[in-house]
Amino acid sequence: MKFLFVSPEALSADLAWHLRKEGHDVKFSIQSQSEKDVGDGFFDKVDAWEPEKDWAGVIVFDDIGFGNLAEKLREEGKNVVGGSPYTDKLEYDRGFGQEELGKVGVSTIPSWNFTSFDEAMEFVSKNPDKYVIKPSGHAQNEKELLFVGQEEDGKDVGQVLEHYKNRWSSKIKTFQIQKFVSGVEVAVGAFFNGKDFVQPINLNFEHKRLFPDDIGPSTGEMGTSMYWTKSSPIFESTLLKMKEKLVESKYVGYIDINCIANSRGIYPLEFTSRFGYPTISIQIEGVTSEWGAFLSEIAQGKDVQLKCKKGYQVGVVVAIPPFPFEDDKAFRKYSEDATILFKKPNLNGVHIGEVKLVDGHWHIAGRSGYALVITGSGASMLEAISQAYQSVRNVMIPNMFYRDDIGQRWFKDVDMLLSWGYL
Repeated sequence: MKFLFVSPEALSADLAWHLRKEGHDVKFSIQSQSEKDVGDGFFDKVDAWEPEKDWAGVIVFDDIGFGNLAEKLREEGKNVVGGSPYTDKLEYDRGFGQEELGKVGVSTIPSWNFTSFDEAMEFVSKNPDKYVIKPSGHAQNEKELLFVGQEEDGKDVGQVLEHYKNRWSSKIKTFQIQKFVSGVEVAVGAFFNGKDFVQPINLNFEHKRLFPDDIGPSTGEMGTSMYWTKSSPIFESTLLKMKEKLVESKYVGYIDINCIANSRGIYPLEFTSRFGYPTISIQIEGVTSEWGAFLSEIAQGKDVQLKCKKGYQVGVVVAIPPFPFEDDKAFRKYSEDATILFKKPNLNGVHIGEVKLVDGHWHIAGRSGYALVITGSGASMLEAISQAYQSVRNVMIPNMFYRDDIGQRWFKDVDMLLSWGYL
C-alpha cells in the first residue's frame, strides 16, 4: 500500500518506519524546518505533500490542526486517517472539550476559562481553593506551563498567574483554571473508523514529570504503561458517550481522554484527538495486527478489530538535552548528530523518535532531544517493566537519560481503581 504522512514535526516517524518494515511504500512530509532530517534513511521524504496526494492510498495526519484539510480530502474521496475541525477543537480548546462532555452527560470538574490574567487572579482571590492552571491553544504544547497548585487557599496559583502575566502573556492567550481533584490519573482511548469505536480499547497510565516519583517539570511524557481490554467502566462513562459526535464529525484515528478517578466518580481532564506520543509506539509493541491493513480499513470506514497481545505493555522515553525544553545552543553542544549505539545487535522494543540513518549508523536528528521509545511486553506488569528496562540498558547515547520507575505506579493505582469498581 501507499501511505503519505503529513506532520508538523515528524511526530509519527516510528509508525511510518513500522509501515515501511511491513513492506508498504511510505512518503513523509515534515513542515518544521528544524525537524526536516528526522527519519532520513528510514523512509522516503518529500518537501511538499500536495503533489503526492493522488499517489497515496492513505493520507495520515499525525497532529491536530489539519482538521479542515482532512475534511476536504475526505469529501474528495481520499482515504484519510486524521482529525476533523470538531476533534481539533476538542483538544485545542479545553473549555469547549469540557462543554461537549457535559452535553452528553459526562461528569466534569468545575473549570473556568480566561483570556485575562487579572480576571483570573481576582477569581482565585475571591474563591480560595486548590486549582490547576491549564493553558489552551498552542501554549498547551509547552507542558512546563501546566501548574498544579498545592495550597488549599490558592495563593500559589495566584503567584504563578502573576508570573505568567509578566513573562508569558504573549504566548498564553487563553487558559483554564480547573478545580483540583485528587485521585488516580488514568486514560482511556480507542481507534475510530468514522462510524464506531474499534475494539479492543486501551487503558493507559502516563508518567508526565521529568524525574522519578513525579518530580520536576511536566513533559510531553516520559513513559506509559498500558493494556488492551474489550470493555471498561471508564470507557463507558466517558469516551463511549462521545460516539455520535465523532460520527457527525467523520473522525478517523485514535482518540483518548485522560481522567481523574476517585471514589465519587470519573472526571475527564483533556482530549487527545490524534495519535499519542509515545503511546503509538507502545501500542505498536502490543498490537499483532498488520498496521498497514488496519489503517487502510479504518480510513475506508470498514468494520475491523485489532488483534493484540494478552497482558501488558510498558514504554520508556530515552531522551537527551535539551528535552523537554527548546534550546538550540544546548542541543548543538550536547546532542547534535550524536551516535546511537546498541551493546548487542538487538532492536527488539526499539522505536525511533527524532533519529536518522546515515551510512548504516543511527544518529540524533531534529532539535528536541526526543531520541527513542523503548518498549516491553509481559503477561504481568512486572514482566513488561523488566523486559522494557532490559532493552533500555542495551542503548548507548552520550548524555542520555530516562525515568527508571515507569509502570511502578500501576500497582497502587490499579488497587484503588479495582476497589472503586472501575476495572
